Amino acid sequence: MPGHIGIVACSAPGAALCYETICIEGSRRMGRYDHPEISLHSVSFAAYMRAVDAGDWESVADLLLGSVEKLAAIGADFAICPDNTIHQALPFLVPRSPIPWLHIADAVVAEAKRAGFTRLAVLGTRYLMEGPVYAEKLDAAGIERRVPRAEERETINRIIFDELVVNQVTERARAAVHDVIARLRADEGCDAVVLGCTELPLLVLAESSPLPTLDSTRLLARAAIELALGDARVAR
Repeated sequence: MPGHIGIVACSAPGAALCYETICIEGSRRMGRYDHPEISLHSVSFAAYMRAVDAGDWESVADLLLGSVEKLAAIGADFAICPDNTIHQALPFLVPRSPIPWLHIADAVVAEAKRAGFTRLAVLGTRYLMEGPVYAEKLDAAGIERRVPRAEERETINRIIFDELVVNQVTERARAAVHDVIARLRADEGCDAVVLGCTELPLLVLAESSPLPTLDSTRLLARAAIELALGDARVAR
């Protein structure tokens, strides 16, 4: 039997896209309408944001732990979280988790290496762009990282928290983010862009992006399918 995937959800649109991707792409692997068993749990996104805004990553880990304990209790074999920023709390969480976790940045790095990308533009929340989640994973893989300028980071952060997490997608926001990606291509020599907020794939589409996209949401979902089907390994 395929493994049971536990989704620890934070913001709604990214979690919904991850769930939908597992269902749809799972059926391509397993047969019509088929997919691995999935359970999802979430506490209020506001609780996460209070802790993130305070820089209290141990409290973020406590919230994640509460969800993953519930998922483990109903049979989940491993956990994923379709929220890049929240992964900053995983070092506080994983040693206490009752089940293993897939790391979203590992899925992105694996695809970047497979595609031969060497210098990535990393977009996401201000916490993600300025934090260690991708810096550490990309450094370990020997892949260069570039982030937007300070004013660009503020624009992207505002679009994420004022618009995308409430499922508001506008052409004005798409144009603003495309401009940042185009500048990182021209000025920084980036050869791909990490959509390091799980809502960004709703705004930046692969077919119109100025750079090839590394869609963290769908890459995490695909990694979860592979693991559930026994085609990959997970590390604690």
